[in-house]
Amino acid sequence: MTESARLRVDLLTREYPPEVYGGAGVHVEYLARELRRLADVRVHCFGAPRTEPGVTAYAEPPGLAGANAALRTMGVDLEMAAGCAGTDVVHSHTWYANLAGHTAKLLHGVPHVVTVHSLEPLRPWKAEQLGGGYALSSWCERTAVEAADAVIAVSAGMRDDVLTAYPAVNPDRVRVVHNGIDTAQYAPDPDTDVLDRLGVDPSRPSVVYVGRITRQKGLPYLLRAARELPADAQLVLLAGAPDTPEIAAEVAGLVAELRANRSGVVWVAEMLPKHEVIQVLTHATVFVCPSVYEPMGIVNLEAMACETAVVATATGGIPEVVADGETGLLVPIEQATDGSGRPLAPERFVADLATRINELLGDPARAAGFGRAGRRRAVEHFSWDAIAARTLDIYRSLLA
Repeated sequence: MTESARLRVDLLTREYPPEVYGGAGVHVEYLARELRRLADVRVHCFGAPRTEPGVTAYAEPPGLAGANAALRTMGVDLEMAAGCAGTDVVHSHTWYANLAGHTAKLLHGVPHVVTVHSLEPLRPWKAEQLGGGYALSSWCERTAVEAADAVIAVSAGMRDDVLTAYPAVNPDRVRVVHNGIDTAQYAPDPDTDVLDRLGVDPSRPSVVYVGRITRQKGLPYLLRAARELPADAQLVLLAGAPDTPEIAAEVAGLVAELRANRSGVVWVAEMLPKHEVIQVLTHATVFVCPSVYEPMGIVNLEAMACETAVVATATGGIPEVVADGETGLLVPIEQATDGSGRPLAPERFVADLATRINELLGDPARAAGFGRAGRRRAVEHFSWDAIAARTLDIYRSLLA
């Protein structure tokens, strides 16, 4: 048995299949799969019991029922830390599991690696969701990141954000390992059965959004830009899980306004299985990512792997994924520096977003060329086996 095969790695995460809601959950799913070829991997996650070998799920402690959501998360973290006994290294993902990793580091005397998928200081709107819990989530993240033996940023832009938000962190401890994509799974699907069921007309051009309804994802900006789309273009929104009643109401109002003035507005609020999302992405003329905060934007990679052109905000790690003028078009944005990421000139951002979407709707041959180039880029630069190998190298460096 090789040295790497004997290494035990415990991955700590809120999300793990089948309970995956965002890019961090996708990341852990595929990282765990590839790392298992190289090491003894145990996964600790939140939620319902899992049947997958080596995966342990933790329910919220009953004694914290009804408490603030952040406090309930911290309760789960303590149980997860206890479950890591016997590990060689712990690797936590997002603030939800960072306290578990930090506590396990102290309790078991092992290195703690943190992968930063987002940063609490750059998501101040979460105070709307968590109230005083936002102070707790911020404390969990800061404590873990500043004490971590290594911090993995999912993009160079994210690395800059880490060092800006947490200047006490030694830059030598912050490494860049991009998110990846399974290009065997995410590949063009020529079938149309899912489109037919959802009411999407494959003979009409379509603009597709996939993501949660949060301030970070910028969906209201896309809905305002959609007022300028040509009449024959469809707008397909695979959008759910609103963060707050306020943004849910805002999105619902904007969708109702669009539907009152045009046909082809399809809104799917429930989470679809991956194979159904892949078919929708495949048949899109343009995939749009209007995010105002995106450490990397794995959903752009998913669209590219399905041979779909991308229009995305030039923020965070997105420019490291979407090659402007080659695999899609980037939308410039001047952003507030208060951590909200909001556009300083929202009307101009909306207009620029609409202009770039319409550029590709008006030139389907160019859009198709971007799509083919996007798939090549996804295959050549973002494979999960390479990402797992780079991650294992970081573990080894901490144990040497």
